[in-house]
Amino acid sequence: MLIETIRDDLKSAMKARDDVRRRTLRAIIAAVQEAEVSGKVATTLDDAGVEKVIAAQAKRRIEAAEAFDKGDRLDKAADERAELKILESYLPERLSEAEVAELVSEVLAQEGISQKSDMGRAMKAVNQKVAGRADGRLVADLVKTSLK
Repeated sequence: MLIETIRDDLKSAMKARDDVRRRTLRAIIAAVQEAEVSGKVATTLDDAGVEKVIAAQAKRRIEAAEAFDKGDRLDKAADERAELKILESYLPERLSEAEVAELVSEVLAQEGISQKSDMGRAMKAVNQKVAGRADGRLVADLVKTSLK
């Protein structure tokens, strides 16, 4: 399981005294544990659930890096980007913009969606195919421009 791999990598990072990797992996494990107990009943996340938690952590790092850039805190932005690289190593390969555009076209054609009024239905269908392998803003922009 993915979480076991992360725990093993944490042990290696601790032995190697890799502070950035250690800090990032501990944050992943803590976020997964929090997600497992956050509902009415405690559950154990499968790999897909762990990937969703990691994707959320990655999104936070992107937003934080952008905020630090705007605040002229380049050192902090670099730290966030270093953590982001580690997080991305545990996520599936990201789709390029061209691949996402192709997927959007295929899904809209298959579903027969062409009106802006069907944006919600289009997003749901496209997001099922993309499955977290692309930025949500990019997907939304491409869907919006594809609809009349």
